[in-house]
Amino acid sequence: MTQNAIPLFTKRRTQYALGAKLPLPEAQVDALIREAIRLTPSSFNSQSSRALILFGAPSQKLWKEITKETLRPMVPADAFAATDAKMDAFAAGAGTVLFYEDQDVIKDLQQKYPLYADNFPVFSEHSAGMAQFAVWTALAEAGIGASLQHYAPLIDAEVAKTWGVPASWKLRAQMPFGSNEAPLPEKTFIADDVRFKTVR
Repeated sequence: MTQNAIPLFTKRRTQYALGAKLPLPEAQVDALIREAIRLTPSSFNSQSSRALILFGAPSQKLWKEITKETLRPMVPADAFAATDAKMDAFAAGAGTVLFYEDQDVIKDLQQKYPLYADNFPVFSEHSAGMAQFAVWTALAEAGIGASLQHYAPLIDAEVAKTWGVPASWKLRAQMPFGSNEAPLPEKTFIADDVRFKTVR
C-alpha cells in the first residue's frame, strides 16, 4: 500500500456545509480543477471529459435561479422548503464544477473503431467518474469541501443557453465547492466479505 494515495483518498468526503472563502486564489483552484481533469484516464486517450467552472455570482445563479426554478414546478409546494434550503446551501459555496462528456468525441471513436462502438458510451462514463473523483480528491487535498450532485438533464438546456455550452457536451454531474463550514463526517463501510472476493 502506498504511503500517499490512500491517505489522500480518505480526505475526500461529502460536504454540504459550504462557505465562499477559499484557501487558495480562484485562479489556482481553476488550474487545479483543469489539471485534475487533464490527467484523468480515458479510453483510447480520447480525452472526452469537459468542464464548465463557475465562481461566485454565476455559481449562485446556477443554484438559486436555474436549478431552483427548474425544480419548483416539479416539487410539491408543501415540500419545497427542503429543496429551497439545499439549493441555497450549494449556492453558499465559492463555485461549482459542471462535468460534461463530449458526444462528438464518442461518435468519432465509434466510426473509427466500429467493433467497440457499443462500448464507447460506457467507456465515456468511466472517464467521467474518474474525472469527478480526481477533481473531488484534489479539492479535498487543498482543504476545499465539495459534494457531487446530479440535476441533469433537467437543467441542461438552460445552463447551455446561459453560458454557451457546446451542443455536443452532455452534462453528467455538478460539484458545488467551497470552504468547509462544518466538520466532515466519518465514512462508514459495509463488511469486506460482502464487497470483495480474493482468489489465490
